[in-house]
Amino acid sequence: MRRNRVLAAVAAGLLLTGALTACSATGEGGPVTVKLLQFQEARADVVKDLIPEFEKAMAKKGRPVKVDLVTDILTDDQFRTKITQQFYSGTAPDVVDMGGSNVTGMAGAGYLLKLDTYLRTWDGWDEYYPSVKKGARQRDGSYYSVPHEASVQSLFYRKDVLQRLGIDTAQPRTWNELIARLKKVRAKTGEAPLVIPAGTAWGGGSWTEGLLPIVAGTGSTLYDEKSGKWKLRSKGLSATFDLYADLVEADLLPVRDLHNPNPWEPTKYEKFPQGTLPVAAQGSWGWKYDWGPEGAAPIKNSREKIGTWDYPALVPGTEPAPISGGGFGYSVNADAAHPDAAVELAKWLSSGKALARQLTAVGAVSPRAGLADTAPYSNEPSLLQAEGKLKSSIQPPLGDGEDRVSQAVQSATAKILAGEADGSQAADAFAEEAEQLLGSTRVAE
Repeated sequence: MRRNRVLAAVAAGLLLTGALTACSATGEGGPVTVKLLQFQEARADVVKDLIPEFEKAMAKKGRPVKVDLVTDILTDDQFRTKITQQFYSGTAPDVVDMGGSNVTGMAGAGYLLKLDTYLRTWDGWDEYYPSVKKGARQRDGSYYSVPHEASVQSLFYRKDVLQRLGIDTAQPRTWNELIARLKKVRAKTGEAPLVIPAGTAWGGGSWTEGLLPIVAGTGSTLYDEKSGKWKLRSKGLSATFDLYADLVEADLLPVRDLHNPNPWEPTKYEKFPQGTLPVAAQGSWGWKYDWGPEGAAPIKNSREKIGTWDYPALVPGTEPAPISGGGFGYSVNADAAHPDAAVELAKWLSSGKALARQLTAVGAVSPRAGLADTAPYSNEPSLLQAEGKLKSSIQPPLGDGEDRVSQAVQSATAKILAGEADGSQAADAFAEEAEQLLGSTRVAE
């Protein structure tokens, strides 16, 4: 029964593409109310200040809307569990701000409003970068969220440290070239010079910030969008697991730290700021959350001391490339009483000064062109530089079951860290566990 109601709501949302009126869907006068959920404090704080501006803007247009902000601070896992329960029970809010990995499953379950018609008639959609659109598009070819941020995965490095050690800081063309440099650093300092999230302690980061950006640049298909199946064995995956094994064998990864319950603390929050571990795989949010003035481990004059490399080529025939990372987007409940108002809120928050303030607050990259001169985002040169890479970045295709693939990646890389498997053995272990967790119907032959 619920599925029929959801489909009916989606159909209704597609038909209601005219101007938003001051009347509710039931014909009652006065402002309509839209409930918006934020589950991260930094995002909630900035949106709280923006809501009155949205309400005033809508009132001036003769379309009064009241926004009820629900702030429920949760971890990613807690949020996923709770919002799924709310959608299932029919108590979910009208608009939900969440990462793209959550959108896939919820859209597939029929919980989210299809936004294609709304986006096609919105001039702002034309300003979005192709890699962002590709990342937001679901398997059925449709969109169920309005992206309001993006990220770029890179290898961050301490320019000051490497220059002091006499190490080349130019973009490494291949991983072999970079490994040769890292071995020189190791010989001079006696410390592991590189951190890439790996193992079980880092959780999902071992997938999204660890293996995924590396394998994405190999040209091998990991997830086939047309069939909706995962390809668990490929030249790219084999090369990536071999790379992990090579890094561990050469003592270039801080294995002991990666076994720490919070492995980001001794690596990204202590050794990278100290300069004893000068290279770290990281997303563009690191400029703000990790090493910025108000970050977890501030580095004074970080823009002068830190540089970024694109991921080097790992297999023949490929080139160094930045990797597009995920970002949050506003999704609309398929059962929203006022879908037009809900979408209007999502679009407004993803535009102009409102977007610039959110991006600056969370250290995210703009998913669309046109904000380079909009304060306060225009005052963030590191984010503007990262945004420039979106035009040439690689967007890894991801699909339903990503959490299970992540679990298998964590287990396989943990075996390498523990010395229990070489690259080939880890690749086999990954493929076997991922297939077991996904089920054979979601695995390509």
